[in-house]
Amino acid sequence: MERYTIQQRVKVIQTYYENGRSNQNAYRALRDFFGQFDRPNVRTIAKIVEKFEQTGSVEDVRTPVHARTARTAENIAAVRDSVAEEPSTSTRRRAQQLHLSRSSLMNIMHKDLHLHAYKVQLAQELKPLDHSKRREWAEWWQEMATVDDQFSKKIIFSDEAHFHLSGFVNKQNCRIWANENPRVIVEKPMHPQRVTVWCGLWAGGIIGPYFFQTEAGQAVTVNGVRYREMITNFLWPELEDMDVNDMWFQQDGATCHTANETMALLRNKFNGRVISRNGDVNWPPRSCDLTPLDFFLWGYLKEKVYVDKPATIQELKDEIIRHINGIEPPLCLRVIENLDHRMEVCRRGRGAHLADILFHT
Repeated sequence: MERYTIQQRVKVIQTYYENGRSNQNAYRALRDFFGQFDRPNVRTIAKIVEKFEQTGSVEDVRTPVHARTARTAENIAAVRDSVAEEPSTSTRRRAQQLHLSRSSLMNIMHKDLHLHAYKVQLAQELKPLDHSKRREWAEWWQEMATVDDQFSKKIIFSDEAHFHLSGFVNKQNCRIWANENPRVIVEKPMHPQRVTVWCGLWAGGIIGPYFFQTEAGQAVTVNGVRYREMITNFLWPELEDMDVNDMWFQQDGATCHTANETMALLRNKFNGRVISRNGDVNWPPRSCDLTPLDFFLWGYLKEKVYVDKPATIQELKDEIIRHINGIEPPLCLRVIENLDHRMEVCRRGRGAHLADILFHT
């Protein structure tokens, strides 16, 4: 009936009562007003009259839009209790347990409870003495920064990482939907090909990459001799255009890093400014969350390097080089500024893991 205006419906009612309350007579009488083909039929006239007699109006009654009832106080309380009891339950499983749709559950968690999903952070287990060493390191860092507000920008952090050619396949989260089992098998070699990369990171940019490899391009284990060759043949030439007179060099406590010959080599360039186990300032063990290459660079690179699925070792190296060259100095400066905040959190937490620190690229 919505095709007829209010004025037309009023005319139908008038004609109905003027013609002895007969739908058929009204239908005939409305021909001159509507025309032969546009007038309402007998059934429509009956509906218009019925609505008028029941409601006293010829207007359409709008059906009210009912508010969704999933986000009730009762459901919100149930979700709150469920999350408090089992915070790691998946949203799909939780929705089934609470007899809610997944979308309603998500709305309650986001809009009513203001909850967010956080990933579990993997970190090396700290030993009893590590807490005090980490706290001492953070306090020393802040003391140095008090004397020189540019101190954090004068440290070259260094580390190595492995990049496997096969990347990573999580078979628990990999599913193929089909009518029949496609029998897909991902073959991985017993000893997968990989490259071992060294990089340095400071507020001014990235130094590297350097690949530990044979002349044939095959990856080799990093030992003291090869590490010193990297320092002499690669790092020193890279630093020729830098003023390193007040720069510091940091490395972790790997044996190949801390051999006596290696430490002597580093002290020739960074006299009294080597941060390392057995160095001028001790580096706290198991502190990946305080190392820019661990908490930023390696994860950043691995997210990008494997996007195009490199098929050969050379392609893998090319991807690593390409993405490292794409890192601009302002991003490295932001990483170092984030590190300043990490030191404060580490000090306040008495050397514990940094549970609430995030770095967004």
